[in-house]
Amino acid sequence: MASLMLEVCRPVCKMCERRLRLSCLRNKSGLLRQNGLRRFSTSSDHDRKVLSSQEIRKTFLDFYKVKYDHLLVPSSSVVPRNDPTLLFINAGMNQFKPLIQGTVDPRSDMAKYRRVVNSQKCIRAGGKHNDLEDVGRDCYHHTVFEMLGNWSFGDFFKREACAMAWELLTDVYRIPADRLYVTYFRGDPDLGLEADLECKEIWASLGVPAARILPCGMRDNFWEMGDVGPCGPCTEIHYDHRGRRDASRLVNTDSPEVVELWNLVFMQFNREADGTLRPLPRHVVDTGMGLERLAAVMQGKLSNYDTDLFSPILHAIHKGTKVRPYSGLVGGEDVGGVDEAYRIIADHVRTLTIAIADGVMPGQQWRELVLRTILRRAVRYAHERLGAPEGLVASLVPVVVQNLGEAFPELLSSQEKVMDTINEDEALFLSNLEKGKKLMSKTIRKLDKSAFFPAEVGWFLHNSLGLPTDMVQSMVTDRGCRMDMEHYSTIERDALQKKAQGLHIAQVPTLDAHSLQQLQALGVPPTDNSLKYNYRLTDSGKYDFPSPEGRVLSLYRAGELVNSVGPGDVCSVILDRSCFYPEAGGQESDQGNMTKNGVVVFTADTVQVCGGYVLHQGQAQTYLTVDDTVQLNIDQARRLSCMQRHTATHLLNHALREVLGEECEQRGSHVGPNRLRFDFSVKSLPSPAELRRVEETVQAMVDRQECVYTREVPLSQAKQVEGIRTMDEEYPDPVRVVSVGTPVEELVTNPCSGAASLTSVELCCGTHVHNTASIEAFVISYERRNEIGSRRIIAVTGDEAVEARKTGAELEERAKTLERLVLQGETSSLEEMEDVYRDVGKLIRRVDTASLPLWKRLELQVSLDQLQSQANRAVKKMKQQNVETVAQKVAQTLVDRNEDVVLVTDTGLGPDLKVLRTVVRICSELAPDTPIMLFGTDARTASVRVACKVPEVMLSRGLGARTWLDQVMVDIKAKGRGDEKSATAAGGNPSGTETAITAARKYAHRVLR
Repeated sequence: MASLMLEVCRPVCKMCERRLRLSCLRNKSGLLRQNGLRRFSTSSDHDRKVLSSQEIRKTFLDFYKVKYDHLLVPSSSVVPRNDPTLLFINAGMNQFKPLIQGTVDPRSDMAKYRRVVNSQKCIRAGGKHNDLEDVGRDCYHHTVFEMLGNWSFGDFFKREACAMAWELLTDVYRIPADRLYVTYFRGDPDLGLEADLECKEIWASLGVPAARILPCGMRDNFWEMGDVGPCGPCTEIHYDHRGRRDASRLVNTDSPEVVELWNLVFMQFNREADGTLRPLPRHVVDTGMGLERLAAVMQGKLSNYDTDLFSPILHAIHKGTKVRPYSGLVGGEDVGGVDEAYRIIADHVRTLTIAIADGVMPGQQWRELVLRTILRRAVRYAHERLGAPEGLVASLVPVVVQNLGEAFPELLSSQEKVMDTINEDEALFLSNLEKGKKLMSKTIRKLDKSAFFPAEVGWFLHNSLGLPTDMVQSMVTDRGCRMDMEHYSTIERDALQKKAQGLHIAQVPTLDAHSLQQLQALGVPPTDNSLKYNYRLTDSGKYDFPSPEGRVLSLYRAGELVNSVGPGDVCSVILDRSCFYPEAGGQESDQGNMTKNGVVVFTADTVQVCGGYVLHQGQAQTYLTVDDTVQLNIDQARRLSCMQRHTATHLLNHALREVLGEECEQRGSHVGPNRLRFDFSVKSLPSPAELRRVEETVQAMVDRQECVYTREVPLSQAKQVEGIRTMDEEYPDPVRVVSVGTPVEELVTNPCSGAASLTSVELCCGTHVHNTASIEAFVISYERRNEIGSRRIIAVTGDEAVEARKTGAELEERAKTLERLVLQGETSSLEEMEDVYRDVGKLIRRVDTASLPLWKRLELQVSLDQLQSQANRAVKKMKQQNVETVAQKVAQTLVDRNEDVVLVTDTGLGPDLKVLRTVVRICSELAPDTPIMLFGTDARTASVRVACKVPEVMLSRGLGARTWLDQVMVDIKAKGRGDEKSATAAGGNPSGTETAITAARKYAHRVLR
């Protein structure tokens, strides 16, 4: 009977097997079966309409937007903006961090946010929050999910947040209140934190019974952004899938029966670097509820995978394979891991679709590596567990897009790109898998039976070929071997440490939330940074950068605002106005100094902007105090170099689209004083001819000496201009428009003219030259693949570009000179041709390393490779001609001097078998009935070679070449090969040559006697 009831109530995961078994025995009548998984019902379930996931999402957003005046903000990309510490957006609050921390640009739309609602795409794979390895093992872990949330930034707080949430759940969604439990922070005496009794009282006032208001500790009910930063108590709302009982003991126990539904975070403290908590001057409410879990509740499912967010994908997987339908089994009941594979593929294809649509491509480091791992995990389970045909994973993308495209329109336009990316990497993975199998078999054949499979080879299979570690282990085990996993882990750890060093992110000191609030409380105005654009192009073609004065408003040292600093102090200076450019828009910051009465008082190494305040970070050279007036001097050469390269970057962006097509999109850029870097998406490898056209297109715009126009316009107005280039960034309002050749006023006045598509027009806060002639010259010096679908260009401008072109022309001329020597027969001797061959090799190495236009490098590499092959053939031909000439002379001499029935002698030509065989051939032509054995020796290299040939007439008398050669092998310590007509040998004892010659003659005489 117990086993029968367990079948009716198959557990969602192993840890709940016993609890569910007992629950089934007690509550048989309350069970309903759905799709292999079970849900519990009460009469109130039948009163609630079953909503689709789209309806659930829309209801949530409309509730806050319409009834409680929240601003609906679209989901941000899963790629974090300006946060290099984060792999992916993993929570709804990520995109609002600048607002929470007070670092938001005061001119941006975000600075105006007070009440906000949205549904945010989140990925939790890799990094601190990593659910990747758990996906598939149970029925509720995911790598991607939607976070429904609402926020208050200094508007409402706890009471309103709790009341809104309770109203939505119980009145709008009509979730039975007797299924809900709430928690509150019980305090922590060790940290001096009191219990959040205010929250407890609020829930009680909303009608929640005291027995359902539960105190919890720091782990569950105190939220922190990180080791430092905003934090505060939170309250959670939990849902009991069964109902009609007291389930308080199951809250926060990871029970699949009682799940956390919603978390409401009340940020009211700031965690300082020393661990202390200081009250925040402005409170923030941050709530988050997973759509997948809410859909399971609203649709009466225990498993998220049984909701309409996943069931269409699972059905498509079943149609694309020959396995049984999805049954929701886990653990030992899931024979062959079929349902686990279903869940992994369904989850991972959602992650792949969302991430690739947002610009993340499978690669070899950082978030790209995580995405590649997810993709190949899905492909592996599809092939190994389900026997799926190649292309199954990509074929599921349209199902995901149909399901989520209404909420996230970017998926609709990216469907083809996502499918192409998945198919391309799947093909590469399967190809690498075959290579890995061959390498593994070859390695194992060379091992002793008791030896471990080399961990170094295992790591190569994982790191270079992209095979998962557990797959490598399984492949080794299947072949009857073991791998030293301890050594493998050591190799992996060392590699990760090396990679972490390469990805080291410099931590630039910036204002903390309290210092920002303190500045605002003191009435310190944001820095007037408009002076960074106050420079002019003189009639002589040079730029004039003024050195204005600024007044010190505040000084920031060691995390505190101070009134003065002394010599040697590392600090930040905040001025009322500044001409220094702070790092932004991919452009490095200015450097320079501040002076008083001609004396340098401060050197600025980096410049950052934080909450509207420009921080000049560097070192005080003498005493500096608040209210001091200083003169600001930027490094003019550095600024001009950045300006040249930034404008050139805009021209490059336009040229790439013009040459490669509109689908070519900017993925990122970096502009410094020495070079520019530009990342872009493209389907296929640009050819040398296309790269040349791109470079020539940019150079043509430089040569036309076009004016570069800039103007600030309202953001909404700027975005209406057809053809304007934008990035996935938070732009200020008004925004700066940079246009090459066409005045901004014309574009704004007639936004549908299409003029912006014919030139470079971008939203950009950077500094630019006023005329493209200031760039002087432009050269693409480097281009490579970043990851699938993305490539990177490195380019130089100005004097460096001019020098690169000069070098390219010189190398091309040198190549033409060598070509004439090889192809037109301007060399008459072998020695001269060998010199030419060596010169071609040197030129190839020079072309590979010199700074020159990339298209020129690629063309020269192709032509020089061909030339090297031609020179090599010419050398070989001359050598053969020389060998024939020398061999003819030597052979004639040997035959003329020989008075014996056999010809056995040392030729004096050295140990070159090719030469010896040629001499033997010519000798046999001159003396066709004579058996011949010729030696070539070199005492310096301790080597001896032998070639012999026996004519047919002598074979009939019993003399065979191989048998004859065997008589001399011991004397010269040689090994031979061949047959009875002709044979050769190579030995290492040239001092035994005379003995060998004597032995050979004696043997031949004896046989032929």
